[in-house]
Amino acid sequence: MSDPKPWKSYADQLDQLIARGLAVSDRDRALDYLERIGYYRLSGYWFAFRERSEPLCLLDEGGKKPKKVREERIALDTFRAGATFQNAVDLYVFDKQLRMLVMDALERIEVALRVDVSYTLGRLDQFAYLKAELLHDEFSTKLNKDTGVTRHHDWLSKHAQLIGRSKEEFVRHNRSKYGLPLAIWVACEVWDFGTLSTLFNGMRESEQDVIANGYGVSNGRVFATWLRSLNYLRNVCAHHGRLWNRNIVSQPKLPSVAELKWVALFEGDTHAQARCFLLLTIIRHLLSVVNHRSSWPERMKMQLQAFPDLNDLGLNLVGMGAPSGWEAAW
Repeated sequence: MSDPKPWKSYADQLDQLIARGLAVSDRDRALDYLERIGYYRLSGYWFAFRERSEPLCLLDEGGKKPKKVREERIALDTFRAGATFQNAVDLYVFDKQLRMLVMDALERIEVALRVDVSYTLGRLDQFAYLKAELLHDEFSTKLNKDTGVTRHHDWLSKHAQLIGRSKEEFVRHNRSKYGLPLAIWVACEVWDFGTLSTLFNGMRESEQDVIANGYGVSNGRVFATWLRSLNYLRNVCAHHGRLWNRNIVSQPKLPSVAELKWVALFEGDTHAQARCFLLLTIIRHLLSVVNHRSSWPERMKMQLQAFPDLNDLGLNLVGMGAPSGWEAAW
């Protein structure tokens, strides 16, 4: 294990950035940002300003160049000409405001989905979330070979934790008056987005389709991947993670263009499918159902148009996966 990097004062941190080529016009202001935001968090934004090595090509075991070459450029310590400390701060502020808008929309979507799931399953049984026969076999009966239990079992453990530590008055009232378990329309109010999306993924296809159809998506399994991706997005935002150019690990599946015309913007574009603009488009679509009068689409469009002017560094909305002509399509 290599030795950890040595501790540096804020002044030393700034001096190191300057030595590597990051321009600083106001030293006191830059030090203030380092003290309030932190070097490591800001480094996620000035990382995009760093010089890159020449393309590297790894040879195969025989020392020959492989048929399929994935060229890779390594980020160097030095910064591109023209990069400034303020550029990084501007990008950080843009990203922060972007996350706040995303969280605002996801709250509305989460609340609406709680109603959808609890209403659809509650119609079958008020305790449907407990009953394996009312859920998909893969979720409720198939055992994990490593743990020996079902995904439903794991989900119930998380559900029990949420109920057990809840301080909500409605939980206390229902427990004292009716006892446990709680009816699904009560229990769902303590679920977080992850718990909700996991249960949706474990529902039978017939019930998934009913809910998905309400959002203009015919296939509930496709819709399940949307919720999984939005849960990933929510976790990034809730933990104040960098969002604007993040590679989306949990990518959603897309229906056909015949079903949703905006899908055409992303077809065949692997970069766009792996960036957050696609998830912003999915959020816009869901909000058109949850609250078609919402001003969120306009506010998000204005936020995207306020992306810092970093064209001289080769940075723009393409890094977010925004396709050409996105404004007209939005």
